[in-house]
Amino acid sequence: GLVSRLQCSWRCTGDVYLLGATNSGKSTLFNALLRSDYCKSRAPNIVDRATVSHWPGTTLNLLKFPIINPTCDRIFRRQERLREEATKTEDQLSSEEKKYLNHLKKQGYFVGRVGRTFQQPKSSPVVDFDPDMLSYSIGEDPRHSPKKHEEREEFTYNEVKDARWCFDTPGIVKENCVLNLLTEKEVKLVLPTQAIVPRTFILKPGMVLFLAALGRVDYLEGEKPAWFSVVASNLLPVHISILSKADAIYEKHAGQELLKVPMGGEERMKEFPPLVPQDITLKGIGTTEAVADIKLSSAGWVAVTAHMEEKLLLRAYTPKGTTLVVREPPLLPYISTIRGARIAGTAAYRTKKPPSLVENLKTTERR
Repeated sequence: GLVSRLQCSWRCTGDVYLLGATNSGKSTLFNALLRSDYCKSRAPNIVDRATVSHWPGTTLNLLKFPIINPTCDRIFRRQERLREEATKTEDQLSSEEKKYLNHLKKQGYFVGRVGRTFQQPKSSPVVDFDPDMLSYSIGEDPRHSPKKHEEREEFTYNEVKDARWCFDTPGIVKENCVLNLLTEKEVKLVLPTQAIVPRTFILKPGMVLFLAALGRVDYLEGEKPAWFSVVASNLLPVHISILSKADAIYEKHAGQELLKVPMGGEERMKEFPPLVPQDITLKGIGTTEAVADIKLSSAGWVAVTAHMEEKLLLRAYTPKGTTLVVREPPLLPYISTIRGARIAGTAAYRTKKPPSLVENLKTTERR
């Protein structure tokens, strides 16, 4: 959808830059566009992929690829391919596609792929490695002499003389970001490496939600229970408590296994900034639609869903020096509707598994 909109509205009238904070997904998007019909067909064999890493600031070079000119013929051929892809059943997929599809389905993704319409024919198979070189490093075996490095494929002058380019830029490092306070080991837990599974909890007034020891949301006043959907790394624990015990829980378990991050016990917490509060007032718009997101710096966010016209007084906490943002409207307004059955004896719900694209297409065909 993004590629189609770019081709229809922006076409190739100017360069495109992917801008944003570190770890916001620019490099992942760049790599997807590189392998799509937004990129000249020969470019993926020439352009290096952007580095995708959990550690902020890994995109150090200004990578770019040339944007294809979306002529009427190319747009028509692309739409034909998309229609053909949409009618594919799972049985018609290659083994590699099936493996990738199953991997994504297990993580709860709504599955689809971008793909390319204008493939360049491969002239001959390329040998990726020499088996004989696996037993020795160069220099250890005198029978092996260093091989000449293969010449890198390059664009011709005519291919790029009038080209427009899509650039992947180094991320903007935010001064008020919680990641700046964390160790490398802690960053690996905070930044998701797999699809996030939203976790929804029902809280009554006087209850508290902890997101590790990096954020906290207190439900201070309201007439009815409300739903709080956590969108954060699956490795970060969510702990529910009552208001009267919340401070004691933080004092006892911050830096310990229960709250997980930060880690390192009392010594680590001595250098970690204290949590500071911010009061938030919201008014519910219905039990199926979130009214706002409470974004706890870069640790994640909590979408709040409440009864129509229900007034809520909340108090949210983040580490001193980091930014807490109330996002209205929320990014995923209907996130609470994917909650499944209530987990007995807890405030938590199970999460429904979203259907895959292939399963949806089969249902459509049967109808």
